[in-house]
Parts: sequence; C-alpha cells; structure tokens
Amino acid sequence: MSRDIAALAKPLLFALIAALAGAAPAYAQVDDDTIPENAQPRSFGGGWECLSTFRRDGGACLPVVVPENAFPTNRTYGNGWECSHGYRETADATCAAVHVPQGAYLDPSGLSWTCVRGFREVDDTCQAIVLPANGYLTGNSFGAEWTCDRGFERISELCAAIAVPENGYLNGSNHGRPWDCERGYVAQRDTCVEIAVPENAYFDDARYGPGWRCERGFAASDNACTLIEVPANAHLNRSGNGWECNRNFHRASGRCALNE
Repeated sequence: MSRDIAALAKPLLFALIAALAGAAPAYAQVDDDTIPENAQPRSFGGGWECLSTFRRDGGACLPVVVPENAFPTNRTYGNGWECSHGYRETADATCAAVHVPQGAYLDPSGLSWTCVRGFREVDDTCQAIVLPANGYLTGNSFGAEWTCDRGFERISELCAAIAVPENGYLNGSNHGRPWDCERGYVAQRDTCVEIAVPENAYFDDARYGPGWRCERGFAASDNACTLIEVPANAHLNRSGNGWECNRNFHRASGRCALNE
C-alpha cells in the first residue's frame, strides 16, 4: 500500500516543482543568432546595439567613417566623431577649417574668431580702427571704440582742444560742460566771473545758484542779505534763512496766530 502511495506522490511532486519553476521570474534572453557582427546585447531591455565605433544601418552595424580633420568620440550616440579644434562640421558631414581673417584670432572654442584690439568686426573681416590725434582706444566691446585725451573733446571723428576760460579748470565730466570755475567765480556763458559776495553772506560751492548764501538770520533779497524780522510766537527755520510758527500757531498775514 505504501509503495502505491509513493508511486502516486512522485508525479505530483514533479508537477509541483515544474509549477514553481514556471512561477520564477524569466530573464530576457537575446538570441545570439539575431545579433549582427560588431554589435552587442543592450545593457537594459531587449535587443542589441552597435559597438562604439560602428553605427546601425538597418539590421547591420557599419564602421564609423571619420572625416579628415576629425577624431572618433568612441560613443554609441551621435555621429561617432567630432571636428578637431579650428574646424566646424558642414552640412555634408565634413570638417571645414574656420577662416580667421587678418587682424583676428581663433576663439578658445575653436569654432569662431574675434578681432584683436585696435580692429573692429565688419561683416567677415576685421578693419583697423583709425585713431585721431589726441585720441586713444577705450577697449570697450560696446559703445565708443575710442575717446579723447584729457583736455580734448570728441567732435565728429576728431579730438578738439577744450577752451577753458580764465579762472576755470577741467572737471573731467563726460556730460555737460567740461569745465568749472574756480572758487570765488561763477560761470556765465563761456567765462568765469568773480562772485560779488554781499554783506552778511558767504561763498557757496553749490554748482548752481549765485555762488553765495546768506548768514543765519538773513534772507536773500535780490543781490543782498536782509535781516529777518521774526514775529512773535515764531522762530528761525532749520536753514536759518526763514521763519516758521511755534507749535499750536499757524501762519496768517505774515504773523503767527493761535490755533483754535
């Protein structure tokens, strides 16, 4: 009886083992017969890919043809080659030399060029910058390529001497009047006129105005400084050249009236 049970159990055991084997994860297998020459199975997923120095053409891997003035990249993507420094890829998959005009140098990228100092780019050439007398290069990539020496101003394409009046000096400004008057003088048109400081006033170095200010307690009136009469319940303001009412008072008809 035990032998019959063993005989019946053996086929069941084999069936169970087969079922368990079928439940185990199956790994993709690549049929070596389907992989062309110069190819290899993909690292992930199914299928195959060409070796680094070959490119896929239908079901075959053809060798990468590296054009003249290029080098292989040994990568499985792209052309498989890149142009050498100083060359650029063309539409017909060749490498043409970058033309560097006279007065230029090849950029570090090796793909373009830049004009040297003293030249400007015009179309596909570098033309020399013509400097006038008393001018010098600015070295700016944008804006004016040259400017004038101190004491000269640009007029069209020339550098003309700046006419500084007597008792004046150059201020180095790039905008507006290029000169200012010495202390004690004020600009009037193209001259520096001596400032007449009235009594109870002092020199004022402000760029605009008469060149003087009244002392504290005095107010400017035409070309003189008159004494300020401070009304009752008022005091001199912060500048000292006018007055304002005390707190709880307001100005009315030249006096300070009590707030109601």
